[in-house]
Amino acid sequence: MQHHYSTLLDIPSSLSLPKVICLDAVGTLFGVRDSVGNIYSEVASKYGVNCSPELLNKYFYAAFQNSAPCIFPGTPTSDIPQREYQWWREINRQTFTAVGAWDQFNDFDLFFQELYRYFTTPDAWVIYPDVIPTLTNWQRSRVELAVLSNFDSRLYTVLKALDLDKYFSTVTISTEVSAAKPQSEIFNAALSKYQCLPQFAWHIGDSLEEDYLGASSAGLTAIWLNRN
Repeated sequence: MQHHYSTLLDIPSSLSLPKVICLDAVGTLFGVRDSVGNIYSEVASKYGVNCSPELLNKYFYAAFQNSAPCIFPGTPTSDIPQREYQWWREINRQTFTAVGAWDQFNDFDLFFQELYRYFTTPDAWVIYPDVIPTLTNWQRSRVELAVLSNFDSRLYTVLKALDLDKYFSTVTISTEVSAAKPQSEIFNAALSKYQCLPQFAWHIGDSLEEDYLGASSAGLTAIWLNRN
């Protein structure tokens, strides 16, 4: 049976609540306030580089989807934030190269530092309207809530900035466990924090492959949140 909904509020109350509900972050709890292309274009213009937001958006998602997962096996924990930074910098380099603007920057690193930091602020994001009511109801029902994401370690700052951190007892991100959705290892890592077997957990996310198929393969009840 496929669990497929447009909002969290659409999940029927007839579905018995599990011990743990894992939720994806970007695209599930919150989304980019404006398009990625618009944000990139706006910040780049401050550095004298003018690009089409539509093209930036197109080539960003192409570079993002074609990149290796944001995981760094064997990397010391203290070095992970820098590896994440370099991973995103390369995606940005490819994006601006694709639109023919890479060589227009006098100081690409200065631009990228500002851009990278911007995505830690609440200005970059919008919480979907169904999220707070649903999380509040689940919290009242005493279900353990967990974030399970392929986002990087900036996620802790973002959750706090959006005042979402108070709903979740744990956060599991790919760079910390050297596994990314749809790999079963990241689901196992999240559930191990609760000593919870997969059949007693849900995972909710907006990606059919990473969230729905990944969680299904790992043995969780998978719920695909198709906001589009």
